[in-house]
Amino acid sequence: MGFHISSSPHDHAPLSTATLMRRVCYCLLPGIAMQWWFFGWGSLIQIALAVLTAYAAEGLVLTLRKRPLTILQDNSALLTALLIGIAIPPLAPWWMVVIGTAFAIIIAKQLYGGLGQNIFNPAMVAYVLLLVSFPLHMTSWLPPLELQQYPPGLADSLSAIFTGYTLDGFSPHQLRELADGTTMATPLDTLKTGFTQGHTAGEILSEPVFGGLAGIGWQWVNLAYLAGGMALLRLKLTSWTIPVSILVTLAVLSFLGFMISPDNTAGPLIQLFSGATMVGAFFIATDPVSASTTFRGRLIYGALIGLLIYLIRTFGGYPDAIAFAVLLANLTVPMIDSLTKPATYGERR
Repeated sequence: MGFHISSSPHDHAPLSTATLMRRVCYCLLPGIAMQWWFFGWGSLIQIALAVLTAYAAEGLVLTLRKRPLTILQDNSALLTALLIGIAIPPLAPWWMVVIGTAFAIIIAKQLYGGLGQNIFNPAMVAYVLLLVSFPLHMTSWLPPLELQQYPPGLADSLSAIFTGYTLDGFSPHQLRELADGTTMATPLDTLKTGFTQGHTAGEILSEPVFGGLAGIGWQWVNLAYLAGGMALLRLKLTSWTIPVSILVTLAVLSFLGFMISPDNTAGPLIQLFSGATMVGAFFIATDPVSASTTFRGRLIYGALIGLLIYLIRTFGGYPDAIAFAVLLANLTVPMIDSLTKPATYGERR
């Protein structure tokens, strides 16, 4: 073996945008599979509707802007659609995911100039729009299938999404009440409602939706997204700084809050393995366009998101806080990058 000399630059060629986005989508598959397993076909139907809407909306805008339709091949619309689809309750009306996805692509992405120009995460903009506009539908998650008296199959899910009723005539609201006697189905919803009504954490944790780490179904969904996040790091598709900063900050704050007031706050396991914590930390907050770009900036950005998640979940009006935390942190990115800009070689600091 000889010693080979080559001219600069010596860096390896980076992945193309299409390849990067496609691999991120692959890493989402374990979590999507778990959502289908515990919450039924509705999740896959919402994802399919979101994907179709995303490509149609982006194709329309590109045509109006007289841009080549080959831009659709960068897979950024696909990733945005997947993130919106998994955030929508499985049996939410079909028009909600269509409105949210179209808004994400047309307003939150293309209005700013397309991929690389948006200052906010498009999927989270769509989620907040739907949550603020249709709070009842957006908080109407069914309990995991094993807790449901009449778990909907594929045909029932299609019927409920497009007509509002299953083939047997049950609405999503009725399916929730038949399952656990309450319209609050998710662990974070149950905690928020219980604390508001004056119940202690011990009393709330006796609800049927809780079990194991942080709630039946939700804990496995989060573990699956954690596995996908580990794959992201292993494939070097994202940096460890933002997700680790988010999770460490959230764990420390929830531990301190639980130690101070164990009867009125959620513990670290529930905070970390319920709701959208893992998908938010690894797949949403790490958006390379809207997140901080410097090393120290990413640590600060992640810590800020972790802090906001804890504050909103504990003191705010919404049980989950990923979307609000990410969008608020997006606003601070220019300042964070400016304050953490590394010194130029030879510059006196």
